[in-house]
Amino acid sequence: MLTLLCITLSCKKNSGKSPEDPNWPKDSVRVVVDDGISRPWEILWGPDDHIWMTERNGRISRVDPKTGEVKPLLTIEDVVANGEGGLLGMVLHPDFGQTPDVYVVYNYNSANGYREKVVRYRYANNTLSSPAIIIDNIPAAGIHNGSRLLISPDNKLFITTGDASNSGNAQLPGSLSGKVLRLNLDGSVPADNPYPDNPAWSIGHRNPQGLVYANGILYAAEHGAGIEDEVNIIEKQRNYGWPTVEGPCNGGETVFCTANNVKEPIWSTGNSTFALCGLDYYNNDRIPQWKNSLLVLSLKNTTLYQLKLSGDGKSVASTKNYFTGAFGRLRDICISPAGRVYICTDENDGQLIEISKPE
Repeated sequence: MLTLLCITLSCKKNSGKSPEDPNWPKDSVRVVVDDGISRPWEILWGPDDHIWMTERNGRISRVDPKTGEVKPLLTIEDVVANGEGGLLGMVLHPDFGQTPDVYVVYNYNSANGYREKVVRYRYANNTLSSPAIIIDNIPAAGIHNGSRLLISPDNKLFITTGDASNSGNAQLPGSLSGKVLRLNLDGSVPADNPYPDNPAWSIGHRNPQGLVYANGILYAAEHGAGIEDEVNIIEKQRNYGWPTVEGPCNGGETVFCTANNVKEPIWSTGNSTFALCGLDYYNNDRIPQWKNSLLVLSLKNTTLYQLKLSGDGKSVASTKNYFTGAFGRLRDICISPAGRVYICTDENDGQLIEISKPE
């Protein structure tokens, strides 16, 4: 039940207690996978008590979190890893036991140039088959492609897209770039989306690469340009400012913010960028000091940031940094029902690391 609850919240939220395996390694921090994986991008906890993982080269695998055994499922042939592109986000169907669907987002070459699409696969007999396109022809580039996937408790698929190196498109509701998109699980547009027959849910994003649902709130982590990486609360039909606004509304940005219903971040990095990426919510007894916190990773600053939330989850009460420089560029994070935290590194020789106690 706990693992199925995890899937209901897109395998990005785990809370409470879970029975412990008495033979689990006792290390506070240990490397689970030390070689054999290349630039892992998504890790999530599956209902089979394995970590499901994508690598930018197109491979999808299941990883035994106790032994580190990597069990390949599929390598997607039309993935094109151009620059920062390739196979990116993944999410499992909320009722995976009855509907074993796996959604992935990746970049590919088309007659219209480099593009991005979301594809649904069916899991059976330790492989993935029956691909079905959910949405395609999303603009892509060697930078700024997003792309996280999340399924909300009401069975809506959220997709983050970057501006694909064309910042002006982020402000255009008719463009799929620089958005948080919202679709039904079959790819149709929900009737209550803010723009008729349009998957756009929010606009004005530069490159959001973290997404988690917790406390009835959708949170996202986003790369800034030269300043102001952001952690945002994503709301329907809100504008997040890019490219006119970076971080909180200040100075000459305030006129645009007032005129365009801009939602300010709940936390930003100020006068520098950290390259914020994977995002998750922690509320487990195993690491009590991390309860009711967003955990967000950074690529450039090679750090795990703890953002302790207020009681209502709408603001950040305090912050603390961990593991700076210990493992290199940190790409994604997931949490097991037992409260162990897993992070993966963005390296050609990638690692998967388990944290049972942060200090």
